[in-house]
Amino acid sequence: MKEHTNLILIILLGIAVFVAGCIGGETKTVTVTSKEPMTNTRTVTIKEKTSSQVIVIRTTGATFPMYQIQKWIEDYQKTHPNVKIEYEGGGSGHGQEAFLKGLTDIGRTDPPVKEATWKKFLATGDQPLQFPEIVGAVVVVYNVPGVKELKLSREVLAKIFLGEIEYWDDPAIKKLNPNENLPHEKIIVIHRSDSSGTTAIFTTYLSLISKEWAEKVGAGKVVDWPVDKMGRGMGGKGNSGVVAMLKQTKYSIAYTELSYAINENLKVAVLENKAGKYVKPTEETIKAAVANVKAYIPDPTQGYKEDLKQLLDAPGENSYPIVAFTHILVWQNKGGKHYSPEKARAIKDFLKWILTEGQKEEHIAPGYVGLPPEVAKIGLKAVEMIQEG
Repeated sequence: MKEHTNLILIILLGIAVFVAGCIGGETKTVTVTSKEPMTNTRTVTIKEKTSSQVIVIRTTGATFPMYQIQKWIEDYQKTHPNVKIEYEGGGSGHGQEAFLKGLTDIGRTDPPVKEATWKKFLATGDQPLQFPEIVGAVVVVYNVPGVKELKLSREVLAKIFLGEIEYWDDPAIKKLNPNENLPHEKIIVIHRSDSSGTTAIFTTYLSLISKEWAEKVGAGKVVDWPVDKMGRGMGGKGNSGVVAMLKQTKYSIAYTELSYAINENLKVAVLENKAGKYVKPTEETIKAAVANVKAYIPDPTQGYKEDLKQLLDAPGENSYPIVAFTHILVWQNKGGKHYSPEKARAIKDFLKWILTEGQKEEHIAPGYVGLPPEVAKIGLKAVEMIQEG
């Protein structure tokens, strides 16, 4: 009888050990008890592994790449159920601030981080890494009933946002659009109210094409809009806020990311490029812009050296003029300062997927274009630098 009981105990232990070997993740205590008649209770404790816990990765910042980030998250999580990725927009300024304060794992910023902010990152005792993730375009959108296609020259575009052109039937606009029924209505200019990478891209472009804009307003994530003082300017939070305001406001004009224009079915202006040609923002014209410039991307440890102007106003007859990279911020994680080993591995896997599989056509959202291979390699170098503890 005793030998029979011991045999049962051995079988139970074998089953427990087998289960423990088949299931990955953290451990819990399992107790197997054998009670023999008229004898003391015998207890054997082993460690049985349970299923892996879900790792949560938080990413915060730029809304310029919002639709692309959402698609990447959706596609990635289909094959990685143990990773949950949470995205919060808020703009590039918010993304940089949240990254600095350790409130997010991955920061998102359209313009490269400036040197002063980069030094603040370094002061945390860890090394920030910055690299491009996707190519996008800023477009000019409008809500003018009856106007099907709006052409805007470089000069007219700048004067509209400077507030110098007040009415839609201004002779300068009519000359460019002779077949359109332009109303005698005041132009309402809608812009971002928050610290915005999209604003930085757009105002940098205006500074390139208009000396007057460069001297009077300048470029940045936040600027003083001349139209606000004239009573014809309105601010919306995030690209989504700008789009919502545009749709609700007749005779308005705004700037936003191409993907928002596509998703919201907005009317998009045809812009004059550097070659003097009028082009629409399409995959073809965005790729033409990227192909006609030599993008300089610095080492990921010196991201502040990247110049926002590198893709803007590209040469070439078919180049769309307002094209830019949007960027990822991640910590090198020296000594495990910001991420646990498990989270660091999950972040590395996700970012590597973005820069390889994620750049394939089936994972690219409408309105975006994949990175040139040589630029993706710079990001992959950064990912390999992330320490796991």
